[in-house]
Amino acid sequence: MAASGIGRRAALRAGAGVFAGGALAAPMVHAQGTGGRLALGFWDHWVGAAANDAIRAVVNDWAQKNRVEVVLDFITSVGNKNLITIAAEAQARQGHDILSFPTWEIHNHHRQLEPVDDVMGRLGQKYGAVNEASEYLAKIGGKWMAVPQTVGSQFKGSAARIDLMKQHAGIDVQAMYPAENRLGPGADQWNWETFLTAAQKCKDAGFPFALPAGTFTDATDWIGAMFRSYGADLVDAKGNITIRNNDKVRQVMDYAKRLFQHIPNEMFAADDATNNRALISGRSALIFNPPSAWAVAKRDAPDVARNVWHFPSPMGPAGHPVPHLPYFYGIWSFSRNKPTAKVLLEHLSQTEQVQKLVEASSGYDIPPFASMTEEIRVWRDVEPPRGTVYNYPVRPHHKATPNVAFAPAPAEIAVQMYNQGIQAKMIARMVQNNEPIDRVLGWATQEVEGFKRG
Repeated sequence: MAASGIGRRAALRAGAGVFAGGALAAPMVHAQGTGGRLALGFWDHWVGAAANDAIRAVVNDWAQKNRVEVVLDFITSVGNKNLITIAAEAQARQGHDILSFPTWEIHNHHRQLEPVDDVMGRLGQKYGAVNEASEYLAKIGGKWMAVPQTVGSQFKGSAARIDLMKQHAGIDVQAMYPAENRLGPGADQWNWETFLTAAQKCKDAGFPFALPAGTFTDATDWIGAMFRSYGADLVDAKGNITIRNNDKVRQVMDYAKRLFQHIPNEMFAADDATNNRALISGRSALIFNPPSAWAVAKRDAPDVARNVWHFPSPMGPAGHPVPHLPYFYGIWSFSRNKPTAKVLLEHLSQTEQVQKLVEASSGYDIPPFASMTEEIRVWRDVEPPRGTVYNYPVRPHHKATPNVAFAPAPAEIAVQMYNQGIQAKMIARMVQNNEPIDRVLGWATQEVEGFKRG
């Protein structure tokens, strides 16, 4: 499974540069005893230095107490450097003991990862079940092949302008999803039809919803949740293609055609920064995004930030999935210190440490255990406005579920549909090219048949 789309030789060349050139800064804690050594490659957080500093402090404190020598690298996802590093280390069978793996990379490399059933068993006994999206991605053949990590894991629910939604769409988003353990008036009607009406009204007022529909992850994730909310799976859990004669697929495609009459046409060429810029600049009333756009607005457009409220994406006739993009900690099977690596990952997954990491990211990072969202208060307190990210995590009273686009299809098929943005392309062919629905569904079926053969 070439989830990153990076060739083997290119990965080896780039990886060799990483190792030989010293591109990864390595703060070190020197051991005072015989606890061994760990090399860690963690994701370089884009919310800010405070997030990296928090995990560095947690790791260094643990290392000192346990007399472990730690080398800690932060590896950027810009330019796919993290994917290149993973591919290079897998090929060379050497490198870090622990790496941060993006969404699909556990399936890509699970044969070279150390099972962590023991760690996940103890965490599960203490904190309850992991969200189903993380289990789908990291539990393979009945075994946990990675530990879901808090840092970098995100939801992509609604980030909406309080003032614009109230003025132009007649929806009080703060009242609908208050910063309390309850739903407010209108939450039971926050569905895709209500959403379409709001999109039309906000576009007519000059503040269209900025909903990307290209092949970047922001588009794939929200469109995937929309399809799932209609029960419109393209491939079922057994790998059967369910596109052509599927009334639910036709239903969601009909809805998409109506919705995109009110979405700017340039959103079909949007990247993952386009929707952020639209909200920060004050040109859009709603995007689907974690609080990163709001965090930038706090610095660059404080008047906008004070009017942003986060809450789940709409529900559909078949459920209420919310777009989720999780990260994972993986231990290479060729690590020389697997027992110590497991101890560290279990330590990082405790509420005390998770709270420090979530606070450092202003609530951006999401733990895999729903129970922690009730224990950790940071989402209640972040401002402005106070409570803006309270409903950013999926909470029990939302009656929503974290969703990975193209689940429940077998991962080796789902990852190809994900990387190709098949659902967005289906919408584009219908909306931009005016192709008949039968032709669009036939094209999608042929594409997925090719993924199964591959």
